[in-house]
Parts: sequence; C-alpha cells; structure tokens
Amino acid sequence: MSRRTRGLALLVGAALALTACSGGGSSAPEAGPTPVLRSATASPTPTDPPKPPPPPGPRTCYRLGYDDALAPTNDQKPVPCTGKHTAITFFVGHFDPKLAVDGDPVHQLESTACPRRFATFAGGSIEDRRLSLLRTVWFTPTVDDAALGAHWFQCVAIALQGDQQLAPLVGPVGGVLDRPEARDHYALCGTAEPGTDGFEQRMCGVSHSWQALRTVVFPPGRYPGEDKVKAAGQTPCQDAGRDVASDPLNYRWSYQWPTLQQWQAGQTWGTCWAPA
Repeated sequence: MSRRTRGLALLVGAALALTACSGGGSSAPEAGPTPVLRSATASPTPTDPPKPPPPPGPRTCYRLGYDDALAPTNDQKPVPCTGKHTAITFFVGHFDPKLAVDGDPVHQLESTACPRRFATFAGGSIEDRRLSLLRTVWFTPTVDDAALGAHWFQCVAIALQGDQQLAPLVGPVGGVLDRPEARDHYALCGTAEPGTDGFEQRMCGVSHSWQALRTVVFPPGRYPGEDKVKAAGQTPCQDAGRDVASDPLNYRWSYQWPTLQQWQAGQTWGTCWAPA
C-alpha cells in the first residue's frame, strides 16, 4: 500500500469509528473551520523619488543644429570638446526655486547674465563682439525637471557660419576675440554687397566677398527713426571704405542701419561694409 493510499485508508477508518460510536439518533459533530495556508503578504518595495537632472558642467560641449540653438531647453547629449562640436557651455547659474522656470523673471535673469558673462568669456572689445558671428544662447531645464528641483540655467557660446547654420568651433573659444587670427576667423562677412540679392551673412572663415569694417553706434533709448539712423552712417562708412581701398579715388562701401525691430531686440548700431 502506498503512503498516499494508506493515509486515505486511515482517514476513512477514523470516520467509520466515529460514526459507530455516535449512536443512531445523534448528528455528526460540527466540523471546525478549515485551516488555510496563505503566502505572506509582500511588503511594497520602497521606491526613491525621481531626481532632477544635474546641471551641466561649466565646459560641456554639444553638437547643436540651428534649430536646437533656438529652443528654450537643451536635450542634446554632450560630446567631447576635443572632437567636432558647435556649442560650449561657459557658465551655469541658478535661480530662486520659487520662480517659474518659464516665467519672465527667469528669462530676464538669463538674458542678462549670459551676455554679460559671454563678454568676459569671449574677450575682445565690444566692437570686436559686434563685428563677430560668435553668439550666446541660453537654456533652462524643462518645466517637469524644474518641478523636481532643477533650478539652473545654462549659458552657451555658438558661432553662426551662415544665416541659419552653426559653425564648428575651432580651438579654444575662451578669449578667442583677444587673438587676432581667431578673431578674424569668426568675424562678420557676407556673400555679396549688403542689401543686394544673394547677400547673406557669413563667418569670415568661410567663402565671402564683403567684410564688415566698423559699427556706427547710437545712444540707447527710443528708436530715432529710419531717416536719422540711415543718415548717421553715410560719412563714417564712406571713410571706412576709403581707408581699406587700394585706390582712394575709386572704391565701394555699404552701410546697414538698424531697423525698428532690430533696435527693440537690442541692436542699437549700424554696420559699415566694404569688398573683402
């Protein structure tokens, strides 16, 4: 007899014996509650709250495209600064956690801090920076990341190779406008005479036919009007064109004055040009 069969027989025998002893008129004894074996209740696994992304390092490089540079946030992965890149972080600041990351106070903070820090980072004079296609853009964390505790902003240096194209950054960018050869590489040039068909701004380090020579600066304040800003550049730009001409009696020059829209965006100066 197997162990399982023997166990069943013992259970049947015990039931018969119990019935024989109970007497004909007695009911069977009540059965107690059936014992149930349950697995232990699993304790919930503790989960750490999500952490905000850390701020980028002060010299983090990226391979950004033109549209990436216009975005309010930067989701591109860093690349080695020793390889091809079009952007480099030069400053990381922080803002009050009580401020909305997409609000005007944060925008005012970064749009003020980044140009000021850029001037120190890129070097050169204010004229050098105005006659350069080096620019600064800035990024913040996303709204979701800011809600997790990311309260920083990122100032990034880029260079415009053309109107809608970023240039690869060549060599160290810190202090670049203090170095004559590097300053000339990033200087403002054009594909044709300003104001004519085919004109497009170009970095002087690539093919070009015209070059910016100097600026005509106006005091800040209300826009003086197109007639005044146009007239103000005639003499200084004519002089600048003559100074670089091989023949002082036969030369060309051009002048770009700021429009109202450019003035409102902060460009309170015009630019003098001559053939390269």
